[in-house]
Amino acid sequence: MDSAFNICQLIENGGVFDNIEGSTPEEIYDAVSKIVPLPIGLERTVFRNELVEREKILSTAVGNGIAIPHPRKPLIKNDEDQRIIVCYPKKPLSMGEPDERKVGTMFILLSKSNQVHIQALSAIAKLIHDKAFRDLLETRPDIKKLTSAIVNSGV
Repeated sequence: MDSAFNICQLIENGGVFDNIEGSTPEEIYDAVSKIVPLPIGLERTVFRNELVEREKILSTAVGNGIAIPHPRKPLIKNDEDQRIIVCYPKKPLSMGEPDERKVGTMFILLSKSNQVHIQALSAIAKLIHDKAFRDLLETRPDIKKLTSAIVNSGV
């Protein structure tokens, strides 16, 4: 899998959303579920509830102000429906983060298989390991700037 190409495609499928209202993960997931493009057949309430349930099991915050929310099980079946939805909450929120930095960027992952899920997590992990990329996330880049940075990163 060519991570840079595919991760960019996944983000283009999902979109980038700024100023998401909410002070808890549940409120953010509720707001996101109302505005993001979802695949045909995936109900917004199912999407929201799966994210909330996953968060109850274990925080999806990974540190450095970043979280990678995802459902516990695949909710989609087709390659073209896979996506990463990038969200910037209006105000950073506490999500049980390991380093006490509130979450200001979320990469919400919807994949059809464990293989794609793991490849996407790996690509995101490589990206956020880079301080320059994390600094970029602090500026809340739009989809063009974000995908350009990913391509330029060589991940």
